[in-house]
Amino acid sequence: MAERSTAAVDVADTSGDQPLTAKADQSTADGVAKNRERDTEDVEAQGSGGTESPGKASPPELHSGHKLARRYRLEECVTRLDGFSSWRAVDEKLRRAVGVHILPADHARARSVLAAARSSALLGDPRFVQVLDAVEENDLVYVVHEWLPDATELTTLLASGPLEPYDCYQMVSQVASAMAAAHREGLAHLRLNPNAVLRTSSGQWRIRGLAVNAALRGASSDTPQRADTEAIGALLYAALTQRWPYESDAYGLSGLPKDVGLIAPDQVRAGVHRGLSELSMRALANDGATASRHESACTTPEELVKAIGEMPRIRPPEPAFTPPPEYQRTTYQQGTYGRPAPHPGVTQPVVPPPPPLQSRTGRALKWAVSALLIAALGLGSWQLADALMDRGGSSDDNQSQTTDDGDKNSTAPKPTKTLSIEDAQEYVAEGDAQHPGDVKLTYDNSMTTGWRTSSYKDGPKIVIKPGVGIVYDLGSSQEVSAATLSLRYGGNYTAASLYAADSLTPSSLDATTKIGSVKTDDTTATIKVGKTVKSRYLLVWLTAMPYSGDDSTNYSDAGYKQAITNVKFTG
Repeated sequence: MAERSTAAVDVADTSGDQPLTAKADQSTADGVAKNRERDTEDVEAQGSGGTESPGKASPPELHSGHKLARRYRLEECVTRLDGFSSWRAVDEKLRRAVGVHILPADHARARSVLAAARSSALLGDPRFVQVLDAVEENDLVYVVHEWLPDATELTTLLASGPLEPYDCYQMVSQVASAMAAAHREGLAHLRLNPNAVLRTSSGQWRIRGLAVNAALRGASSDTPQRADTEAIGALLYAALTQRWPYESDAYGLSGLPKDVGLIAPDQVRAGVHRGLSELSMRALANDGATASRHESACTTPEELVKAIGEMPRIRPPEPAFTPPPEYQRTTYQQGTYGRPAPHPGVTQPVVPPPPPLQSRTGRALKWAVSALLIAALGLGSWQLADALMDRGGSSDDNQSQTTDDGDKNSTAPKPTKTLSIEDAQEYVAEGDAQHPGDVKLTYDNSMTTGWRTSSYKDGPKIVIKPGVGIVYDLGSSQEVSAATLSLRYGGNYTAASLYAADSLTPSSLDATTKIGSVKTDDTTATIKVGKTVKSRYLLVWLTAMPYSGDDSTNYSDAGYKQAITNVKFTG
């Protein structure tokens, strides 16, 4: 379960030049279903600035079953610290679980928490856990946020070992791009640690505590962008090595040996991806460390996103093939049905096979069998010779007939051919066009160019319109058996359909005929036509697209999106 917070209120939008003293707390203000938050602070090992005094305000006396605004019923207290408490609650109006932070209205941080929550709610980025409500009522200030029962903290994921390189790459890409977007709106996190980063069941990474956690703890920094960038570097370091990149232990991870300084992840653990190791050092090169391998340090999330974009893309691992278990014979087949089971540890005697027939009756039986075999062989040879002689006279007469019959009964499949594309045009069923000037790049036989969609906040299914796509002109009516699409982004998931249209500009989607569809997580998709269809115009229609981060090469922002680099029709 998680919360969506944002950068502390009134945090500066640019970083300073002084390195940040690294500190971080083990507990956070948000709860996750499988990993409750701790009530005491752990060793501070990374993070942001100092804290202010919580004031003399005492936490309100609340209990399970208490209702706020006649709507939010408190269920379980997950944190009670510094005069505030955090709860798992139920929104009885919408019948869903939520999280709630509560503190007295006269608390020293009440005003900053309220302002941080309200500014966080305005960001509207799905990569952050959403703030749902921020209220001052009856001498209390409370902040209501999302509760994600299917999310797992990075702390929990690292308890069983370091992450795979692909998971590390996805984590740092999504967290860095999300924080870059937050800083563009003047929001910083300042409490970004393994407890604040969550992975959902769909594999997406989300951040909680943007602004609200910092306000609750009174954390501040003169260089917020540098602080958050260093925190992302520490997260990547921990994911690669299962070690915390400071001398102190924190978040269930062991720190580095004392007096050795900050050493690269590939020197801490064998087999670490070299590019990711260098990336973490470039982000951590703030607290007295030097940039790894002479690369410049990354001091803002925006610079970190750019550095990630310059790396070769890390592909997901191939699924492991599990061989089927060996065939096990049953006891019935082994001929032991009905016999008593042998005692464990007792060697069973081996029954020798019966001796061959050595008696007078046995010898007579062998001679009889031999004679029958000789007779059978002689009879078979005579019949074979007679058949060959009869066939020799009629083979010439039947040759042409056999050939003709064989051609008529042939079931060889018809060869497929690639259909040429004469023209194409983007089809807009509703709303704005995507990139109509790029449609011709989808059939130029180049995998480096293509047509891309816009980036959407909701997904994978397209919500604000029925879909996006391109109509292709084959020049004349052709038999179509399949369409093969080369896609730029993989992930969960892309849904594509193929329609037969009557022109390059169909009057509506209802005027077309759906002839095939496919759903894939890969970067290639083949739409097979169940029954061969003849058509001159074909519409490739996308209705769902995966989530992907910023793509500077393709001039594309993060979001649910897709790009078609090549299309091939076969008939």
